[in-house]
Amino acid sequence: MEDVTGMTKVMLAEAPSTYSHSVRNSTRVTEFILTGLSHKREIQLFLFALFLIFYMIVLPSNILIIITIRGDPHLSSPMYFLLANLAFLDIWYSSITAPKMLVDFFAERKIISFGGCIAQLFFLHFVGASEMFLLTAMAYDRYVAICRPLRYTTMMSRQLCIILVIASWTGGFVHSIIQVALILHLPFCGPNELDNYFCDITQVLRITCANSFAEEMVMIFSSGLISVVCFIALLVSYAFLLTMLKKTPGESTSKAFSTCYTHITIVIFMFGPAIYIYARPFDAYAPDKIVSVFHTIIFPLLNPMIYTLRNKEITTAMKKVVNRRLLCKTN
Repeated sequence: MEDVTGMTKVMLAEAPSTYSHSVRNSTRVTEFILTGLSHKREIQLFLFALFLIFYMIVLPSNILIIITIRGDPHLSSPMYFLLANLAFLDIWYSSITAPKMLVDFFAERKIISFGGCIAQLFFLHFVGASEMFLLTAMAYDRYVAICRPLRYTTMMSRQLCIILVIASWTGGFVHSIIQVALILHLPFCGPNELDNYFCDITQVLRITCANSFAEEMVMIFSSGLISVVCFIALLVSYAFLLTMLKKTPGESTSKAFSTCYTHITIVIFMFGPAIYIYARPFDAYAPDKIVSVFHTIIFPLLNPMIYTLRNKEITTAMKKVVNRRLLCKTN
């Protein structure tokens, strides 16, 4: 009798795993449901108007930066070449999540296909990592300009600037491919609700059917640790540059101070949310959505605002471009 009871217990213990295995083999998630930022209609309408204003500021501002830098011969230095590429990445970065989020504010069920989710995840990490690497290249540009001013033209040649931009894009592409490759081989067979307004690895890994501890550790290492290391390295490098500038006061020094402080501000806004999201276990916390909004919607807006407000050369050149366009229209 005891043997029969023991066999029954073993069969009951094995049944859930057998059932789970059969479900994994028979079903597959083809779409994800996004919970969004709020379920209240009034809040959704308010957020729609707010983020639409943000998005309509980001696009023209970054486009104007690119047109200004490309059209003004006084802005042909390597720093502005890299800045134009940063503005282009901001246009792309803000367009990955914002348009669908704006449309979803009017949808009863916020749905994204499995392929669309993977595509959103891929481009988010591709462009985001490319921006981080480009900010590192911009820090090197400031180092050469401040510490090697007489050799700046030769060291920061046009060819080197193009190589730095290509290397930034390549690094972002490789980083994103790693993220997507780790996600694609995981089974998704049960829950399909993502607690956010877009797809990202932190939400997707939470609903996989398999044990994703190893994948999570790899992603924390590839996204979080790299963000932390780059962030610390950039802050240390800019601290060194500011120390060097204090030893050589002058008008050009004050301009270099302003540029360095601008870059430091961008680095903090870029790396701060990324470190919070990716440099810790992918568990859900209350501030996650707020940080995600700042990281994907508000941050791309801050880049052009900070650069235009703190850089008199760009501001002056922009005014000339706008006045020239307006005069052409009136004539």
